[in-house]
Amino acid sequence: MTMNRQGRQTAGEAGTEPADRLDTFTGNRGLRIEEPLIFEYGRERETGVDLPAGSEEESLRLGGLERRKPLDLPGLSEPETMRHYVRLSRSNYAIDSGIYPLGSCTMKHNPRLNEAVARLPGLSDIHPLQPVSTVQGALELIDTLAHWLKVATGLPAVAMSPKAGAHGELCGMMAIKAAHQAKGDARSIVLVPESAHGTNPATAALLGYKVETVPAREDGTVDPEAVRSKMSPQVAALMLTNPNTCGLFEPDVIEIAKAVHEAGAYFYCDGANFNAIQGRVRPGDLGVDAMHINLHKTFSTPHGGGGPGAGPVVLSEALAPFAPLPWVVSNGEQGFDLVEHAAEGDETRPFGRMTAFHGQMGMFVRALAWMMSHGSDGMRQAAEDAVLSANYVRACLSDLMSVPFPDHPSMHEVLFDDGFLYESDISTLDIAKALIDEGFHPMTIYFPLVVHGAMLIEPTESESKASLDLFVATLRDLVIAAKRGDRARFADAPRYAPRRRLDETTAARKPILCWLPRRPQADAAE
Repeated sequence: MTMNRQGRQTAGEAGTEPADRLDTFTGNRGLRIEEPLIFEYGRERETGVDLPAGSEEESLRLGGLERRKPLDLPGLSEPETMRHYVRLSRSNYAIDSGIYPLGSCTMKHNPRLNEAVARLPGLSDIHPLQPVSTVQGALELIDTLAHWLKVATGLPAVAMSPKAGAHGELCGMMAIKAAHQAKGDARSIVLVPESAHGTNPATAALLGYKVETVPAREDGTVDPEAVRSKMSPQVAALMLTNPNTCGLFEPDVIEIAKAVHEAGAYFYCDGANFNAIQGRVRPGDLGVDAMHINLHKTFSTPHGGGGPGAGPVVLSEALAPFAPLPWVVSNGEQGFDLVEHAAEGDETRPFGRMTAFHGQMGMFVRALAWMMSHGSDGMRQAAEDAVLSANYVRACLSDLMSVPFPDHPSMHEVLFDDGFLYESDISTLDIAKALIDEGFHPMTIYFPLVVHGAMLIEPTESESKASLDLFVATLRDLVIAAKRGDRARFADAPRYAPRRRLDETTAARKPILCWLPRRPQADAAE
């Protein structure tokens, strides 16, 4: 038996239509099933579960509130329901199916070890309302994780309850507001650099602060003198993202922190990009007063799909007394306790609580499993490899694509702009859509806003050189095609995705939020 060296035909002859473009009777493309909404093929009076008819006695118990119309759910058998959701799952793109180069999002590999630990009995099946004596292991885990977060950041306190990045931002800024109020200092302004994450000004505004922007220098970083020029007795805090959203480390961060503290304000650092500096830099050494840490980014468990997340907030000595409840405290040999109320006369003055319980337990387990399996040297290497990957992509593409800030090396993500497309009629969006046809999830586009036509790529430490080489080669091929004027390749992309290019403007302005049955339209003559 000899090996088939010819392989399968992957494209039609020149001038012929690819098989993927041909119409079929079913709408399917081979084994890629065209999947309608579940309501579109569900049938009334059919269900995968048999329920007895209600009796008159049961109707009386409802006091006249029983349903009089059919339940508005699709009727399907159990196999049909299962097939529907399995087919939908096959339409998902995930880090387990390919590279996920979203800049500013840290979509890295989630080790299976994390999942195994998170499913252990005693961790996966406990309830937050159980007696404290029955969840000592869980409290010890939270306390251990909190300890290593403080060690990694060089800050003395941490609030564990925030459930994601923006929630953590809110926690840190509420602690800052409480600290000012405790001193009788009613400050009203928060400074936010242009290179910060977009949630930063939103958080400050939510708390009633007036947001003032600090412009970036030509090299994409923040000038300490620009911060000083904005300082006044009304400034409560500066919210700085470091490394910033341009993928650059702020070289003057210590001088910036000094300017903030001299004015009696606090330094809030957005820690969403901690994956670039963990094990290399301790934010506490830079003068940071508060920083949220996205456990679901830095310590695996990628957050695509909406969660769940966890956003513990580390706090300086000045802000530690205002950390929100609850706290896990060690009572030595007696075990651990969950403090729900601050004692009278205590030096602590918590501003309240962020959530009903103690945070995202599943994320705590996964994050600690990742940290312990890597160790301090492994965490440092993860940061170094993430930075290496980003700079490798930059070096491989900078001869064809334009780098807006060439004077600084990239950190964990590399930023390109659309300058290399100016002489073509191809846009950043066209490049992103064409990447889908090549089997890649697009990078983050049009963000950060300080760069026109931005393309932000974060390969993370998870990707092999071979994986990065294929991604780079694909981008090079697309850029060359764009510069050559091959408009046809981009105009209708993506052509091979389950759905073609959408009218995104109309979709945003006129969203269809729920399914309604089609109604027959009357002819104009009627």
